[in-house]
Formats: sequence, C-alpha cells, structure tokens
Amino acid sequence: MRTHRPLLAGLFAAVALAAGAAAGAAATATATARKLPNASLILDFTPNAIHTGIYTALARHYDTANGIHLQVRIPGQSTDAISLLDAGRVQFAILDIHDLAIADAQGRHLVGIMALEQQPLASVIAQPRYTSPRQLDGKLVGVTGDPSDLAVLRSVVAGAGGKPATLKTITIGYNAVPDLLSGKVAAATAFWNDEGVQLSRQHPPFHVFRVQDFGAPSYPELVVCTTQALLRRDPGLARALVHTLVDGYRYVLKHPVAGEHYLESEVSGLSSSAVSEQLKVELPAFLPAGGGPYGALEPSVLRRWAAWEQRFGIVKRRPDVATMFDSRFVPR
Repeated sequence: MRTHRPLLAGLFAAVALAAGAAAGAAATATATARKLPNASLILDFTPNAIHTGIYTALARHYDTANGIHLQVRIPGQSTDAISLLDAGRVQFAILDIHDLAIADAQGRHLVGIMALEQQPLASVIAQPRYTSPRQLDGKLVGVTGDPSDLAVLRSVVAGAGGKPATLKTITIGYNAVPDLLSGKVAAATAFWNDEGVQLSRQHPPFHVFRVQDFGAPSYPELVVCTTQALLRRDPGLARALVHTLVDGYRYVLKHPVAGEHYLESEVSGLSSSAVSEQLKVELPAFLPAGGGPYGALEPSVLRRWAAWEQRFGIVKRRPDVATMFDSRFVPR
C-alpha cells in the first residue's frame, strides 16, 4: 500500500513551525505584559452592577491595551480604603464623594480623577403608605450610620416641605430591606439602584425618594480617587487607569447585555436577574445630563454639590473643588 510520507512529513513540519511561532508570540506577549506597571484599584463595595465597566475592561484587556495591569481589590467589612491610599497599599480607590469631602476636611491629600456615575445613588425608601417624604414627620427612620445619611434624610424631607427636626432615627446598618419589610421602620436611607430595585418588586411597591429630586444637586456619588503624591510622581499611571475604565464603561453603554456577561464571568456568585435589573436603572446615570463624556468631573456640578455638602452639615467648610478634583485625565 502506497503512503504519502513526504507530504505528511511536510504537513507535520508546517504545523510544528506554526505552533512554535504561536508559542513564541504568546511567550513574547506574556513577557511584554509582565513589564507593564500595576494599577491597584479598591472598590467601594462588593462587586455589583455599578462595577460592570471595570470588569468589562478586565475581560476585554483594556488595561494592557492602555499599558497597565489593572488589579481590582474587593473591600472587606473592616477595610478602610482611605487609609490604604494614604499608606500606599493601593494606588486608586472608588470613594463615596461624601467620604472624599470628609477626608479632605481632615487634611488627607486625596484627589478625585473621574466620576463612576453622574447621579447621587442615595435615597430615602418609605413604606407603601407614605407617598411623600413630608408624611415622615415624626416617624422612625433607619439610617446606616454613614455621616452623609442624616444629610440625605434632612434634604429629602425638607425638600418635600416636611420638618426634619421631628424625625426619629435609629441606626440599622445596611439592613434597610429586611427592616422595611418587617415594618420596623417607616423609612430608611438606602441606594435606589440596589435596595430600591429589590423593594420595587413588592406589592404594593415601596416609594423611593431620590435625594436629587428633593433639593440636592445631581452630583456624582462615586469617584475614582488617588493621592496628590501619586499624581505628582506618576500622572501617566493615573491617565492609563482612567482611560482603561472609560473604555470599559463606554463599551457597557453600547453593549449592556455583553457587559453583564463580562461581570458575571469575572465575579462568581452574582444573580443574573439582579445584575440585569440594577444595570438597567443605572445606565442613564452613567453619563452627564448635559451630554459630556463618560467620567467627566464638571466644575459647575461640583460647586453646587460643595454648597449642599456644607449646608446639610456633612462638612463644616465648603469643599474646595479646585483642589479636590482633577479632570485632566478623562478623555474628551
């Protein structure tokens, strides 16, 4: 029986050469990737729909395309992101804008370099029978204990024509959903994109009063921050981090379903239905109302926020937005 050994030998040789070339290219790419600087980012909370753009950036390798290795850290219950930034144990952190203001008032030299979203996530969620925040006068309201909670509560009630001084408060931590469902409190401070979504499924539904609808400006709740020292030492790292995240969120804005899949593939244990519901309500909050680019830090918006921050007592002195924020890294 005749065989085609020369032909097979040539074919095997070609395959071997191709495999060798591919392996060599992969090894070169890996070696190149190892030389990229790390950029560590600690989240504000456990991964959820608000972080979809971050995990999309990882899954699609936008970090290496921008010349860095993005390392995402998940906070624990006792994690103090501001202390980690101060100590240089992380380079970037997602902070609540109120925590940034408090840190600035304490003399911490932190700077916000991009907005994660453009609307306050804070709200007051009330039992179905309370159709207006002014009906909460004299009622028991649960708060988490965060410094901004009382400001949000007072702003919402006062903005509806109520009397914040008559409110009774109890610290419930992050148990708004069970405490509202059990009737322990008449209302609670919570996030409309998280607890608000959960409670909207109830019949009759609970009422979600967003703080920007009752006297507060539409400020960015979550801000990517770093230290002034890092910005002086390595502004290129900050720029690469911002561009990586902007790329991820721009993709999600165009392809939200794909973004959901990327988040769920990178983070185990998430509920697909919860992610989908949360992201659906969050998408409009990702871009500035005036049509600016994703991640923008608008000075006029921040100045209105600073005035509100002082008025409702989160900080005693009005934050200096010119020193607290640096918008030069966000691509236009």
